[in-house]
Amino acid sequence: MKILCIGRNYAEHAKEMKAETPTEPVFFMKPDTALLQNNSPFYYPKFSSDVHHEVEVVLRVCKNGKNIQKQFASKYYDEVTVGIDFTARDLQAACKAKGLPWEKAKGFDSSGVVGTMKSKEDYKDMSNLSFKLDINGKTVQEGNTKDVLFSFDTIIEYVSQFVTLRIGDLIYTGTPVGVGAVKVGDRLEAYLENEKLLDFEVK
Repeated sequence: MKILCIGRNYAEHAKEMKAETPTEPVFFMKPDTALLQNNSPFYYPKFSSDVHHEVEVVLRVCKNGKNIQKQFASKYYDEVTVGIDFTARDLQAACKAKGLPWEKAKGFDSSGVVGTMKSKEDYKDMSNLSFKLDINGKTVQEGNTKDVLFSFDTIIEYVSQFVTLRIGDLIYTGTPVGVGAVKVGDRLEAYLENEKLLDFEVK
């Protein structure tokens, strides 16, 4: 199982990161050791002092596939949820400044939090899903999949050119504007279509 993450898929988030709006999907990967499930607590890592939350809609791959055509892409995922892509922003900035890869800022243990999976059949329109993140009862991020630069099917078509998709892989489809730091003691609750699918604490 691998975790595929799409970067800068919401234009306003690209702006807040002072990054160019991409003309094709940008993706990176987290190892399976990054996965944090079952509302388990997230333990703040000792190597960072600036860990940021990024709430995202997450797809679960249900068929193996390579070079998938867009018109068939929807057959390759069957479940959906919300997740958090944690980023050690200080490590990321230091790596970027030196022109180095920054996997350690994105792929560290427990940096890929995933909520309760739901059948995609539970939703009328996957291209119009609202989602949000609350921290300590206050909404800090809100988004809707209608605002993505690259649709779920476009992402699957693009990524599968380079990386074979396997059953159980997770695709984090991008975060909206509003990313920010978390601290020990925070409670994070993430919602998809107003249903809470993720609820955990930072320790």
